[in-house]
Amino acid sequence: MEYFPVFVNLKEQECLVVGAGEIAARKIELLVRAGAKITVIAREISAAVSSLQIDHKLTVLQKSFAPTDLRDFRLVVSATDNAETNKLVARIADKQNILVNVVDNPELCSFIFPAIIDRSPIIAAVSSGGAAPVLARLLRAKIESIIPPAYGRLAHLAEKFRIDVKKHINEAAQRKIFWENIFQGSVAELIFSGNEQEAEQQLVQALDKQKDSVSLGEVYLVGAGPGAPDLLTFRALRLMQQADVVVYDHLVSPEILDLARRDSEKIYVGKQRQNHTLPQESINTLLADLAKAGKRVVRLKGGDPFIFGRGGEEIETLMQQGINFQVVPGITAASGCATYAGIPLTHRDHAQSCTFVTGHLKDNSINLNWTQLAAPNQTIVIYMGLVGLEKICHSLIAHGSPKDLPIALIQQGTTTNQRVITGTLETLPVIIAGSNIKPPTLIIIGTVVTLHDKLSWFHSSDTDA
Repeated sequence: MEYFPVFVNLKEQECLVVGAGEIAARKIELLVRAGAKITVIAREISAAVSSLQIDHKLTVLQKSFAPTDLRDFRLVVSATDNAETNKLVARIADKQNILVNVVDNPELCSFIFPAIIDRSPIIAAVSSGGAAPVLARLLRAKIESIIPPAYGRLAHLAEKFRIDVKKHINEAAQRKIFWENIFQGSVAELIFSGNEQEAEQQLVQALDKQKDSVSLGEVYLVGAGPGAPDLLTFRALRLMQQADVVVYDHLVSPEILDLARRDSEKIYVGKQRQNHTLPQESINTLLADLAKAGKRVVRLKGGDPFIFGRGGEEIETLMQQGINFQVVPGITAASGCATYAGIPLTHRDHAQSCTFVTGHLKDNSINLNWTQLAAPNQTIVIYMGLVGLEKICHSLIAHGSPKDLPIALIQQGTTTNQRVITGTLETLPVIIAGSNIKPPTLIIIGTVVTLHDKLSWFHSSDTDA
């Protein structure tokens, strides 16, 4: 993070602008909107700044900048076309610990102007840290298109009732849920349509109903997909951003976890081979206990909750204890990783069926129906099979699969760390013996693997063949 984003209160604060051209005028307009008291120093005053002087009672000093001019200001903007003047302003401001912005010169800035979306009192800002101002403005335009001006009126409504809501709903978590329902429900729609009086009436009614209600929690079993954050579903993202607690495991990438609500509690319950932070039964109990405490809980699971994700076991406990829950499907690793590796799971010339199996069972054994898996014209996808890869290959060969049957191991599929290693049942265990494989991994077996070289489209940072 090059710059830390903050919002500074400039109402009635003394601010200095050095320069009085068109660019300076734009900066002055922003400071005026923030309520600042502005002094302008410049030898030549443009028509735009002269107009602003009349309309907003600017103090204009028609002179060259001198170091003694810079005192008792909250911040200063240097917008001249004179490089030496800009450097002088920046140097003097830095010595006096005054925030300074030199237009189009990030190296001299202690703060920069972001692209601003103004829906006062809602303010959003986009910045590239000075690297790509045009891109920041384009992103601002996109955000403006999805945030109607009426959001400002909605914020004023919330401000008007904030004290009453706090008085009648003592529990902070319950207040948060109340406001989320207001902002996403009929009250907000009435504000957007211009019917503010009815919106207030409905808010009061909702508050009256809330007084006697009991705080009930809920659990959301959310599939986080195979790794890439942009493969999350819209519903998964929405629930992650409203949850009070996120319970996650080692298959959930930091990039995905970062999309959860900033102030939510994060609880890691990762289960890796021979290293279980919590046994499954304890996770089931944890989810139930959190919900009974009134929390909205996201159980974030890699891939899909119902494909080797133990989701069925978790909701059995929730149902037994009468706890509300939702299940949000995710793109399972088989589909996501195969797609990003350019390996179709089915193909008319190669495979008319596809079977998903897990590489280790509850007792850590690999006891699969090898005869069925060795049948031709199918694709086998093995989850969690890295440790048992040698035994898997040996067992398939022993039950009739050809030694030269293609096989692929995909590391951290769909992410920038994706790595695809291909071989045969006979050669792959030897190939990966000297490789530094980092889980999670997925194994795909079948002649569809031969299509990898031809159909591979995703260029990751490390791909083997």
